[in-house]
Amino acid sequence: MSAETSAKTTADASAGGVGEHDPRALAAEAVGTLVLVFFAVGSAVLAGEFIGSLGIALTFGFALLGLTYVLGPISGAQFNPAVTLGMLLSGRMSPRAACWYWLAQVVGAIVGAALLFLVAHQVPGIRTGEAFGSNGYGHRSAVGLSIAGSFVTEVMLTALLVFVYLSVARRITLGSLDGLPIGLTLAAVSLVGIPLTGASVNPARSIAPALFAGGDALIQLWLFVLAPLVGAAIAVLVHRFTHAEPHDWFADIPWLSSKLNGKGGHRGKASGEAPGASR
Repeated sequence: MSAETSAKTTADASAGGVGEHDPRALAAEAVGTLVLVFFAVGSAVLAGEFIGSLGIALTFGFALLGLTYVLGPISGAQFNPAVTLGMLLSGRMSPRAACWYWLAQVVGAIVGAALLFLVAHQVPGIRTGEAFGSNGYGHRSAVGLSIAGSFVTEVMLTALLVFVYLSVARRITLGSLDGLPIGLTLAAVSLVGIPLTGASVNPARSIAPALFAGGDALIQLWLFVLAPLVGAAIAVLVHRFTHAEPHDWFADIPWLSSKLNGKGGHRGKASGEAPGASR
């Protein structure tokens, strides 16, 4: 590792961020998303009839809570492309770092779903076709929620989750107590969302089970990718109005940042900050 790369990584870590090419952060995102999908989605697939919606919601919340304690200081324990989009739009991550995070999250989710699929096929009577913990609207919603209602639901639930992430994160990474509000928030939005849409709030969590469920799960997947991303953008807007935010919009895209922020420069670059995240 060169002296320049070492200094960049050290600066990122000391300020509460991660380097753009930090393999530990990418590994943490992949492993964390894998575990979240295997255990949380697995609670719905393997034990849903025994623990009900409350048990599934608590599994999601507790799994994320535990993961934030062990992986939050490394990568920020995002495990969710919508959360990563929120960090990108708020100027805390560069586009390149966000793309690497998205790749790690989706790969981790698919591996987790594949392992869950193998386990599910060892249990007699488990149905995976067009189900498998995937999200849905209309006839695939437990309450028959319409496509419009499902879109609004996913936008609002994701906006709340991303808003909490933005409010407690130290730039990107998380401290020892930051996992508690994040885990509780995921449990809360899951309690509301499971009867309505299956509670996506996470494109990676939706993509992976749908690939193995097939059928209508894949046809309806677009909503559970688009709506959480819209919710993340709304969360960034709201956070700008409620919190003092030192990060510029699109901080690592100078021409766009200058237009949206009304300035010719980028504070992070001028002060010698690493491009992966802003102070």
